[in-house]
Amino acid sequence: MQSLPHTHSCFVCGESNPAGLKLRFETDGRIVRTHFHPQTQHVGFKGVVHGGIIATVLDEIMVWACAVQTRQFAFCAEMSVRFLQPLTPGNEVIVTGELTANRKNRIYEAKAEARTVSGVRLAESTGKYIPIKSDQITAMKDELIGDRSWLKSDQE
Repeated sequence: MQSLPHTHSCFVCGESNPAGLKLRFETDGRIVRTHFHPQTQHVGFKGVVHGGIIATVLDEIMVWACAVQTRQFAFCAEMSVRFLQPLTPGNEVIVTGELTANRKNRIYEAKAEARTVSGVRLAESTGKYIPIKSDQITAMKDELIGDRSWLKSDQE
């Protein structure tokens, strides 16, 4: 598995964001994966991780899945999440995502899921993503920490 870049300030992967999740992502070239260890500060109702936190991680992994396969970053245009089981803080979660369709480089479609380490499905998601235009990517690329050589040259 190849490690993917992360950023300084992103809520999900930013290494300098004090409120962030500080997740790291890896890929085999098709599927993107991360390990998430939700804490008590991620709780919505007592003892259950907030669905918005789970949805955020699913969104982020689908962004990376699109980026790995298309070599371009993209913004979420639409997302659907199905919560299957409650997630409690302190339990490790494995989140995976992959690109499912590339609609002429105008819309990317992806899917993701979160499972316990024993394989119990907790949540699944699908999303549609719009590629970020090269004039919008400059500030984002300056945030990246790690190897960017896999990005398209206009997004490097």
